[in-house]
Amino acid sequence: MTETPLQMDARLVDAVNAIESTHRRIAVVVDQDQCVMGTLTDGDVRRCLLRGGTLETPAAEAMNRRPITCTTSSSDAHILELMNQGNIEALPSVDDEGRLVRLVHITDISDPQSHFDGRADFAYAVIMAGGEGMRLRPITETIPKPMVDIGGLPLIEHQIRRLIRAGIRHVYISLNYLGHVIESHFGDGSAFGVRIRYLREDRKLGTAGALTLLPEKPEAPIVVMNGDILTTCDFNGLFDFHISHGAAVTVGAVDYHVNIPFGVIQSEGPRVTGLAEKPSQRFLCNAGIYAVSPEALDLLPGMQFWNMTDMIESCIASSRQVVVFPVHEYWSDVGTPDDLEKARAFIRERPH
Repeated sequence: MTETPLQMDARLVDAVNAIESTHRRIAVVVDQDQCVMGTLTDGDVRRCLLRGGTLETPAAEAMNRRPITCTTSSSDAHILELMNQGNIEALPSVDDEGRLVRLVHITDISDPQSHFDGRADFAYAVIMAGGEGMRLRPITETIPKPMVDIGGLPLIEHQIRRLIRAGIRHVYISLNYLGHVIESHFGDGSAFGVRIRYLREDRKLGTAGALTLLPEKPEAPIVVMNGDILTTCDFNGLFDFHISHGAAVTVGAVDYHVNIPFGVIQSEGPRVTGLAEKPSQRFLCNAGIYAVSPEALDLLPGMQFWNMTDMIESCIASSRQVVVFPVHEYWSDVGTPDDLEKARAFIRERPH
């Protein structure tokens, strides 16, 4: 068995690392006797975060305590049947005592090409790359912010490579400020293994207004992202989450904590009802990553300035479903010189 199971005292961050380190996309939790106590998928992690958990939450609180398992004597046909019934792609194989023997992935027992084609569930991606990057001056005096160098590659090229890994082969880039620099670098995208087309703004249209420049309405959801973020977000996970919730728009969100350095007084009028010593407040903040269904694009008002927040508010007002997708992977808004250095440090330290 190549995957290392998690122990009962593991944290959610340990589960995330285990899930991301293998194509099997599942972590198994065992007790001291190696008996399977539960499993965790990416969906289990994000549901825990939405309930108010953090990456320090015990993994046992988020795991599926009744996982589907097979035995070492199970036939391939029976294992495939279990996977189909549970809509899963991997499961633990256990011995007669319930001890973990190995993880069985669908590609272990069938032709991987019959199940995996790189995904590409999103019709395409749209990257909003028209910002001026004023806070990064003087770097952005001659190049647009999405072209700043991070680890030898432009920021936007990191994004496109990540999209390609998710199976997306068609990308639109919205251009405004110094857009010719981006267009000169990528061309039609063929050198990068992707088809790239450009949405040229003759005036600023906002993070959603540029979608009015799309030549045609997509037949499936699209992923829309700001051109100034560096992330390892799981785009396939985003698509699955979006579809499973029947959403018009899914908003990627990062966990943000504000530590108040003072004792906070709780009161009713002049009467003190309690004290909280240096409390911490938690917020889910917009990550600039969205899954957008074709129905949401019907709300676009035409060629005028419109942000994604306007689209979200219009969806809510018209009773269309808007959901939040916790991004527990690496994420950074590369907006300031300090943010840029942190992003460069992440790329330097990340194993290749």
